[in-house]
Amino acid sequence: MRKYALFLVALSANAQPLADHHQHLFQSSRAATPELAKTAKDLIAQMDQARIRQGAVLSIAYSFSNPNRPPLQNEYDLVKAENDFTREQVAQYPRRLIAFCSVNPLKDYALDEIRRWQQKPGTCKGLKLHFGNSDVDLLNPRHIEQLRSVFRAANQNKLPIVVHIRPSVDRNRPWGATQAQAFLDQVLPEARDITVQLAHLCGAGSYDKSIDSALEVFVNAIAAKDNRTRKLVFDISGVWLNDWGEQKALVAQRVRQIGFKRIYFGSDAAVPAALLEFHTLPLTANEFRMIEKNRAVYWKSISTKSGL
Repeated sequence: MRKYALFLVALSANAQPLADHHQHLFQSSRAATPELAKTAKDLIAQMDQARIRQGAVLSIAYSFSNPNRPPLQNEYDLVKAENDFTREQVAQYPRRLIAFCSVNPLKDYALDEIRRWQQKPGTCKGLKLHFGNSDVDLLNPRHIEQLRSVFRAANQNKLPIVVHIRPSVDRNRPWGATQAQAFLDQVLPEARDITVQLAHLCGAGSYDKSIDSALEVFVNAIAAKDNRTRKLVFDISGVWLNDWGEQKALVAQRVRQIGFKRIYFGSDAAVPAALLEFHTLPLTANEFRMIEKNRAVYWKSISTKSGL
């Protein structure tokens, strides 16, 4: 992280997001590297370096049911353990971190796990879903019905949702306007009273034509003042994970069309590096400030004072 220090100092006068709206702890991840936080203490150190006050920590429990991996006999036990780990880590920094537990929405135990969180002290503040890792098909009627039940349960329990909406990249599942429209028409209405945050600007760690086609569905719905988008927001995490140089101008255009109040900073991992990449977007200093001062409503019960 030292290599970022001088750049962060140069940015610090203008770059200081109030919150990182998309973070993880990677203690159980096969992809963990030294740049990825394994514990809350690790994450707080990165946030301090980037002068970010607070962070939303999204459990990666959904990864244990990834259909691209061999099935696990004790899958649900691992899911519960990972969600409990996330919650317990976050509890060490109650004024700086909040936890979102996660589950594969297509699993029979999905609703049971949501109920379990609500019965525990220090419960998670929201629900993280990952359509890619869960191999969700937004054109499959059975999948749609299961998603509707999960979104309905989250709405009833006042759990905001952060959703990685793009289907599986590894399995080359189609993604674009058709799938996004299905989500808007059939799933989103079940979450009418809670924040629904679409991760990565509807992508999966890049930005290409298929992602833009999907995002345009929501851009148009917002422009039309579609009531279904009343509580819809987007995080801009991970857009830069692959070579996105040619797409930067288009990303900036879409951000402006969506409206800055709906765009949240998120790093996904490696906080200082993500903040630096975010600032390579062709946005004005004032536009960066408008995004970085955003703080989702799911933070409202937590003080903004962090000791920084």
